[in-house]
Amino acid sequence: MESSQHQRRGGGFVSLSPSQTPRSNDKPVRDLRSGDSNSSSKHDKDKGVNVQVILRCRPLSAEEMRIHTPVVISCNESRREVCAVQNIANKQIDRTFLFDKVFGPSSQQKELFELAVSPIVNEVLEGYNCTIFAYGQTGTGKTYTMEGGARKKNGEFPSDAGVIPRAVKQIFDILEAQSAEYSMKVTFLELYNEEITDLLAPEETTKFIDDKSKKPIALMEDGKGGVFVRGLEEELVTTANEIYKILEKGSAKRRTAETLLNKQSSRSHSIFSITIHIKECTPEGEEMIKCGKLNLVDLAGSENISRSGAREGRAREAGEINKSLLTLGRVINALVEHSGHVPYRDSKLTRLLRDSLGGKTKTCIIATVSPSIHCLEETLSTLDYAHRAKNIKNKPEINQKMMKSALIKDLYSEIDRLRQEVYAAREKNGIYIPRDRYLHDEAEKKAMAEKIERMELVSESKEKQITEVQELYNSQQMLTADLSEKLGKTEKKLEETENALFDLEDKHRQANATIKEKEFLISNLLKSGELKYDLRKHLLSVLLNSEKSLKMLLQTSQICLARSKGRIKLRMEIKHLSRSSSPS
Repeated sequence: MESSQHQRRGGGFVSLSPSQTPRSNDKPVRDLRSGDSNSSSKHDKDKGVNVQVILRCRPLSAEEMRIHTPVVISCNESRREVCAVQNIANKQIDRTFLFDKVFGPSSQQKELFELAVSPIVNEVLEGYNCTIFAYGQTGTGKTYTMEGGARKKNGEFPSDAGVIPRAVKQIFDILEAQSAEYSMKVTFLELYNEEITDLLAPEETTKFIDDKSKKPIALMEDGKGGVFVRGLEEELVTTANEIYKILEKGSAKRRTAETLLNKQSSRSHSIFSITIHIKECTPEGEEMIKCGKLNLVDLAGSENISRSGAREGRAREAGEINKSLLTLGRVINALVEHSGHVPYRDSKLTRLLRDSLGGKTKTCIIATVSPSIHCLEETLSTLDYAHRAKNIKNKPEINQKMMKSALIKDLYSEIDRLRQEVYAAREKNGIYIPRDRYLHDEAEKKAMAEKIERMELVSESKEKQITEVQELYNSQQMLTADLSEKLGKTEKKLEETENALFDLEDKHRQANATIKEKEFLISNLLKSGELKYDLRKHLLSVLLNSEKSLKMLLQTSQICLARSKGRIKLRMEIKHLSRSSSPS
């Protein structure tokens, strides 16, 4: 029973080194994800997922309540709104900001975790890389939100435990409930004055006594657009209590100092990472490994040096903190505005968070603010940056699953390489050079690395320019193709129009000829009509004359007839008279 329990808790297989942790852009040995996972990943990749931004407002401190500090921040948790009251030129201006979730001064650690962080932890166990980080002014509760109160002496889980211990507890509860065979490792680093320090490195009593045994280490490019910290200590863990002890050990080494704004102000950024490898069996009986990673980031708070009372070294610390946070703000602005160049390389903090901002990681930002009127300027700055960060789109991709046999083969190769290095160091049969030569070579290597980084930056810029020119060329090609198509259609239409014009011109000529012919006929008809009119007029006059002549002739005839009748009558009378006068 104990052996099986030990195997389930992490003894089943060996964890991977950072260089062997599978990334979403690595080529898998075999990917046996389900169809739902494929469709979900494809959907996220195509559309992108907005960075989740949560706003938390701390309550007034005892000192602030004692002096009756005015409150200028109000939170409406149901409407997810934060309202800031500002007086400018004796005019009250209310500014309202909308976030994914809002937690007011009375909110509890458990409430924030269950509503905002718990779903992200579940996605880590599904094989995603996720990042949660706190952002805000110093003294607003970032470290309290991430770490919470200390564990009680009897080992009881505190009610004010923060995001990190609650996430650890949830991970182990789920793995135990699933009876999963897994391996888990953690890393803990801090970024102080642009130097990375491993908080889990073994203490070196002879060196760095005044610096709490902190040894700066290098941030390296992985050749795939990401970064990793070379030589970072990894602790294999099998229980939640082991992680709690590691957290206490690392947190004790973090640089803190008292300022006027915070009695225990974090002077560095810290990143606590949990990498989980879980074994799964496919229906074919093959053993596959899926990997998820959770980055829990506690950023140092921005501060106004004149108000925090920082002097000399503390002022330099505050300047470096503000510089890195300013670069973070510039990165957020560049991502929101889709700028051609995002200044990740201007700060190690933004290089470490590169995949969390605009990359393939699911990211949640917890912005913390103070309700006090004395912090209004810094609060408005935090609200502005957090509100802009809501528009950043990441494209989360689930990590590729790997076959256990291929993973073990890679680990054996790594072991052989390490054995050879140990043998060379023990037998002193390697290559040894004088210390001065070594330092000179290291300086040259560093200069070369910086030169390579600059060249990579220039190359990246050129590649973006080439991409933009290529996109412009493609758009011009498409425009040219469209114009060519339109030109062909126009030429065809012009040819048809010209043919129609020729036909119309021919018809026009024919119509003109016809018109001229008809005009000639009409003119002839007009002329003949005029002649006919003249003839009719002449004939009419002739007829009139004839009529007159006929009338005169008729009169003459009538006269002649009357005369003839008179003559006949006279003759008849004469004859009668002659007959009567003759003797019988």
